[in-house]
Amino acid sequence: MRPRKIHRLVGILLLLPFVAWSTTAIFFLVRPAYTDAYEQLQVQQLPMGNIIQFVPDPSWLEARFSRTVLGEHLLVRDAQGWQHLDAFALDPKPAPSGEELRLLINDAIAHNRERYGTVDSLSGMTAVTDTGVEISVNWESLTMSQHGPNTRWIDKVYDIHYLRWTGFENFDRIFGLFGLFLLIYMTYSGARMALGRR
Repeated sequence: MRPRKIHRLVGILLLLPFVAWSTTAIFFLVRPAYTDAYEQLQVQQLPMGNIIQFVPDPSWLEARFSRTVLGEHLLVRDAQGWQHLDAFALDPKPAPSGEELRLLINDAIAHNRERYGTVDSLSGMTAVTDTGVEISVNWESLTMSQHGPNTRWIDKVYDIHYLRWTGFENFDRIFGLFGLFLLIYMTYSGARMALGRR
C-alpha cells in the first residue's frame, strides 16, 4: 500500500478521536461552571467560646481546635492519621446524628443556595441536596467534599478528552498510546509528503 493511502487511512481512523480532542479542548479554555463544580466546601468556623487547656499526647503530630454549630472540636493527627476528639474529655467524639449532620452541612452550604439548595436525604455521612449535589463528610478530619451534576459532566469531558472511553483502565491506556502513535505517524508521513519525499 502506498504511503499516501496509508496516510489517508490513518487520518480516517483518527477522525473521531481528533474531533473529541479538539471539541473538548474548547472546554478547557472556557471552563464553564468549573469553580462551583470543584469548590472545596469548608465547615463553617465560629469564634471559640471557651479556653481549653490540656496536656497533649506525645504521639500527636498536630492539634487543631475549632467550634462549629455542633460545638467545640479537637482534631489531632498522629502517625495513623486524623482523630476527632471531644475537646474537654479527650475521648473520641461520636459521629453526629442525622439532624446534627444536616445542621452542619446546611451551615456549610448556606453561602450558595442556588447551587447547593438544602439537604434532602442522608445516608451515613453522605447527604444529597435538593439540587442533586452529593456532599460527603469526613468526621475524623472534619472536612467535606462535594460532587454535583456539573462535576459529573466535567469529569465526563475529561474522560473523553483523555480517551478514557471504555472504563477499563488498561485498555484505555493502550488505546490512548495507540492513538498518539498514529498521530505521530500522521505528522511524520505528512511532513515527508509535503517535502516531496517518499
